[in-house]
Amino acid sequence: MQFFFHPLASFCHKVLIALYEKDIAFEPVIVDLGDPEEMSRFRRLSPMGQIPVLVDEQGEPIGETSVIIEYLDQRFPQAPRLLPTDTRAALAVRYWDRFYDFQVEVPMQKIVTDRLRPEPSSDAFGVEQARAQLRAAYAVIDRQLSTGPWAAGEDFTMADCAAEPGLFYANTVEPIGVEFPHAAAYLDRLMRRPAVTRVLKEAAPYFRYFPMPVKPDIAMLA
Repeated sequence: MQFFFHPLASFCHKVLIALYEKDIAFEPVIVDLGDPEEMSRFRRLSPMGQIPVLVDEQGEPIGETSVIIEYLDQRFPQAPRLLPTDTRAALAVRYWDRFYDFQVEVPMQKIVTDRLRPEPSSDAFGVEQARAQLRAAYAVIDRQLSTGPWAAGEDFTMADCAAEPGLFYANTVEPIGVEFPHAAAYLDRLMRRPAVTRVLKEAAPYFRYFPMPVKPDIAMLA
């Protein structure tokens, strides 16, 4: 299999964590998002030019992070299972997977990408809305994680694959405050997960391109 991605992209981290958790062999292919010719070729796999994309052994491209991870769990059913076989438990995992993608990833990316816009077109109001959304999400996460170690209960799942990159980057743009101790402790547990540590260390050389004054810090993982 081939995995088309960029080491700095948080949604790519989500799938990389799943690949490393399940110890699945793949060929990594870094996509140069700034190269028009390369992006033109990549759009044959991803018409909207979105990363990541997994290309299976038959050459079939699979997009969208949650779909990719569900495919991997079906194709490679070895432990750990990232989506429970129990229907009700699987719904909870899908819910929290969506929560982290939409309530953490989206506002985090709004704050980051606003810094790339020319000053006259910056969106201070939208950025403050995004910061407020992150703080509200932290409160929900803090309550949820007060009763269990992982996003959807006792086991590490797809929801945790989604949670780590979102929270890792979000914590650099809107730090998780002391009023959310369970959320902060959860991020610490995530970062000490071997698969997560591997992803972050591989991404470290690219963090200098992260368009924020405070760069992600993985010194604790050394």
